[in-house]
Amino acid sequence: MNTTLSTQENAYFNKTFYDRKLLDTAKTRLVHANFGQKRSLPRHSGKRVEFRRYELFTPDTQALTLQEGVTPTGQSLTQSKVEAEVSQYGAYVEVSDLLDLTGYDAVIADSAELLGEQLGTVVEWVTRDAMCATTSVQYAGGKSGRNALTGTDKLTVEEVRKAVRTLKKNKARPFYTGGDGGARKPHFVCICSPDATYDLQSDVLWQDVSKYSNAEQIYSGEIGRLFGVVFVESTEAKVYEQSVRNAVNAATSSSVSFVLKHEPTAQEMAYLSRGSGDIWVNGTKYTLAASGSFDRATRTVKLSAAASLSADAAVYTQDAGAADSANGYAAPAVHATLVFGADAYGVIDVDGAGAMETIIKPQGSAGSTDPLNQRGTVGAKVAAYTAKVLNPLWLIKIEHCVSA
Repeated sequence: MNTTLSTQENAYFNKTFYDRKLLDTAKTRLVHANFGQKRSLPRHSGKRVEFRRYELFTPDTQALTLQEGVTPTGQSLTQSKVEAEVSQYGAYVEVSDLLDLTGYDAVIADSAELLGEQLGTVVEWVTRDAMCATTSVQYAGGKSGRNALTGTDKLTVEEVRKAVRTLKKNKARPFYTGGDGGARKPHFVCICSPDATYDLQSDVLWQDVSKYSNAEQIYSGEIGRLFGVVFVESTEAKVYEQSVRNAVNAATSSSVSFVLKHEPTAQEMAYLSRGSGDIWVNGTKYTLAASGSFDRATRTVKLSAAASLSADAAVYTQDAGAADSANGYAAPAVHATLVFGADAYGVIDVDGAGAMETIIKPQGSAGSTDPLNQRGTVGAKVAAYTAKVLNPLWLIKIEHCVSA
C-alpha cells in the first residue's frame, strides 16, 4: 500500500498552518477592528448578531445613603441590545498544474499571505465605514458641515481637546489596558491618517511614543499621545474625496442629457452610474436620473429634468470640502479622525474559531469541469463579519482638511 502523501495532499493537511498565516497577515491590516467590543462568530443564529450595552446607574445621594441596620434596595442591570447583520467575504486564486513543479506548498503559503492582506483590508474598511456612521460629528474650525471645510481647517490640538471634552461630558468609558492587555493609565483612543498626524506632530504639546514606550503597554501602530488620547495611525483612515470634477463638452438647450468634456475617472463613472445623486453645474444643483444616468461609451450624463447648460461649465459634486469657484469648483479632500472610548462600537472577533479560513481545492477535485486535472484553487473566506456603533456619544468623528 502506498502511504506517501502527494504534494497537494500534504498541503491540504497543513491547512491549520495556512489558516494561521492567513489570519496573521490579515491582522497586520487591522486598526479600526482592534478596539471594538468583540463578539464570537455567531453559530446557528442566522445572519444577526447581538451586542450588549449597559446603561449607567443614576447617582442619587438620598437613595444611596445607608441607614444603620437597614439593607438597601438592590439595583438591576439595564441592558440594551444592539443588533447587526453579518456578511461573508471571500476570494480565491487559481493554481495551475505547472506550479506543482515549482513547489505547491510555497504557492499556497504565498496565496494565503496575499489573500490575508486583501481580506484584512476589507474587514478594516467595513469597520471604518461603520464607525464613520456615528452621529457625533465635529467639524474643524467650527464649520457647519463637510462641504464648508477649507484647506485651513486642519486637525489641531484644540480640536482634539474639544473631542475629549465631549467624551468626558458624555461619560464615555476610557480604556484601561494597552496593546498586550496589560494595565495602562486610563485613556481614549484616536485613529487617524498619516496626513492628519503630520499636522499635529509639530505642536510643542505632542508627546511622541518614543518618549514613553518603555513604561507602558503600547498598541501596534501607536505614534504618540495628547491630553489623555492615544493616537494610532492607519493608512486606511476614511478620506472623503470629491467624486466628480469635470466639465460640459457642448452647450445644451432644455435637454435632460449632456456630454462630459474629459474622459471620466473610475470614481466619476461609479458616482454618475448610481443614479438619483446630486450633481452641480456652475453653482446650480441638479439631480441625476434614477436609471440610465450615465453612458460610459459616449460619456453622456442624464438628468432627472431638462436643463440648458453652457459649454465648458464646471460639473462637480459637493461631497468633500468647500468647492472653490475660482479654481474650477475643485474641493479639498476631507479626512475623518475618530476619537472614542471603550465599548463605543462592536465587531466580530476575527481571531475566533472558524471566523477566517483557507479553502484549498487540489487539482482533480473539480470533476468534469477540469478533465485534465490542470487547475486547483486556493481560497480564503471570512465566515461572518460586521461592525456596529453601540454608543454614538462615545465615538466622535472629527472631519477636517490636511496640509499635505
